[in-house]
Amino acid sequence: MRTLRAFSILLLSLASVSAQDGNPFRVEIDLQQQTAFLIHGRGLVLESPISSGRYGHLTQTGSFKVLEKEVNHYSSIYGKIVDANGKTVVTDADVDMKVPRGGKFIPAPMRYFMRFHEADGMHAGYLPGYPASHGCVRMPEQLAIAFFRALDVGTPVTVFGRTPRTNEYSPYGLAPNRRMQPWFGRPVDPRFQPQYDPRYLDPWWR
Repeated sequence: MRTLRAFSILLLSLASVSAQDGNPFRVEIDLQQQTAFLIHGRGLVLESPISSGRYGHLTQTGSFKVLEKEVNHYSSIYGKIVDANGKTVVTDADVDMKVPRGGKFIPAPMRYFMRFHEADGMHAGYLPGYPASHGCVRMPEQLAIAFFRALDVGTPVTVFGRTPRTNEYSPYGLAPNRRMQPWFGRPVDPRFQPQYDPRYLDPWWR
């Protein structure tokens, strides 16, 4: 309970600092460590585990800026396909795939979306413990909300490091004996929902 109160106070503080100082924040994303950092001046404000783009869909490195923000964003390319009864038949689908008669393509939700390069952005999503996205940077929802509230369009975003693949990682993620724990989020006291609207995310689009 004490941690939840502290986190809600932190969110309000971030918004206050952003408004007073013309948004002095910046974001650094370390692909090697699979971590995103929210930085204010020379100080580290928040650190978030991430799941970046997997091989074949690597997250682009470089210096960028937040291009747009959208709370309820949906992918225009990726999602799932369900049949006429609503049963999922393809969990990792793209919009060009054939849909069975009576079925439909359902775009993947990307809440608290902060686009910084082409179609890629930071957003709330499922973290299986290794790079697994199509190029976006997934975060636990509570932390995605904190980043979302702190950042403005134009905030600098730096992405660096090499996406892990050898030693600890196999081409499909962490080696079985070194596997990180997936992040499913944590229960949150309902009294704090107005601050950070936490929800469990259905990880069907992983």
